[in-house]
Amino acid sequence: MTGMALLLCFGWTVLLCLSVQAYENLALHQPAWQSSTFSSYTADRAVDGQYTGQCATSNGLQTTVEWRVDLGEVKNIHHVLIHHAEYYSERYRRRWLGFSVYISNTTNKEDGVLCFRDTNYTTATIKKLVNITCPYHGRYVIYYNNRTHPPYPNDYSSNAEIALCEVEVYGCRSLRNYGENCSLECPQNCQDGYCDMEGTCPACKPGFIGQMCNVECAVGLFGNNCSKNCSLTCGNPGVCHKVTGNCNGSCRPGWEGYMCQNECMVGFYGVNCLQNCSRACGIPWNCDRITGYCNGGCQRGWTGDRCEECATGSFGNKCSKNCSMTCGNPGVCHNVTGSCNGSCLAGWDGDMCENECLVGCYGVNCLQNCSMTCGIPGNCDRITGYCNGGCQRGWTGLRCEEGKG
Repeated sequence: MTGMALLLCFGWTVLLCLSVQAYENLALHQPAWQSSTFSSYTADRAVDGQYTGQCATSNGLQTTVEWRVDLGEVKNIHHVLIHHAEYYSERYRRRWLGFSVYISNTTNKEDGVLCFRDTNYTTATIKKLVNITCPYHGRYVIYYNNRTHPPYPNDYSSNAEIALCEVEVYGCRSLRNYGENCSLECPQNCQDGYCDMEGTCPACKPGFIGQMCNVECAVGLFGNNCSKNCSLTCGNPGVCHKVTGNCNGSCRPGWEGYMCQNECMVGFYGVNCLQNCSRACGIPWNCDRITGYCNGGCQRGWTGDRCEECATGSFGNKCSKNCSMTCGNPGVCHNVTGSCNGSCLAGWDGDMCENECLVGCYGVNCLQNCSMTCGIPGNCDRITGYCNGGCQRGWTGLRCEEGKG
């Protein structure tokens, strides 16, 4: 049977009709079982759609009785209707008192939820039709009774019995629908898309909370029930993806991984551990994972916190070359190129002060010209400028710059 529509009409001269939508009976013609059977009153008689004369009944004198129907798969249940036999005498009704109804995903009632337990009925008040609201998910509906823990209330017999003419289980076939006529879809953020008959999610997808899972995790929280804290080692500490907890691609220096949960491996440092420690560290490739500062100082010829600069007096690849002693500041040069920073000792020129002054020049960077009054015109000592071979006639002084009086 699919969804039913009950047509109710009222009025004398004006006919007013109301269409009432109903849930589907999920138990109709489904497999049923009971713990014992009297004669031909088998368990399936309680799900055959007939309300009288066709009842499921257990053997008498039982201390424990159980009946269940298998809905085939987990269904979204709203309520259960229990139709007791109406033709039984008070002696039999005493055996029904104290019954319970469970919803379970297995054939074991203890794995499920208790929907109803009779604690109030008497032989005079127990109803032929009992309507039990039970808004749960489940595959098996289990009717249970026992007489195993005396003493019992006055109306109770010492034995339990099943006398079920019909058991109807109303709800939705799909766990993803709810509401009257099962016409509403469960909220999109319900775990697995499932909700109960009121649209309440039994659980939410990671990243959401609330009865209908419509509230996102607050900043700093993620995962199931927003119960986990974002990592403080994220690039933006305490801020992450509300579902996965991922740090959105950036970690604080010294950390890596989707959730920035891993310290940098030896030899790496910085943001996302993308930088290599210096080979020139005192212990090669060994440095602080956050700053990159070398552990154990630097190897010979290197300096700086990360041992990336040549020590004074060295330059070039692996700082393997020595600065020229003819630099203006002897032994001090650019740590990469070896240039003497624009100044050479007297008698030398060139970027690295590697060239002696050409004939006719002398002094710092060879910028001075030898005197043309030298004994050999334009020929002098490249360092001092003193003339070689004395002075020409009429001139005197070390550089032949003074005329004779």
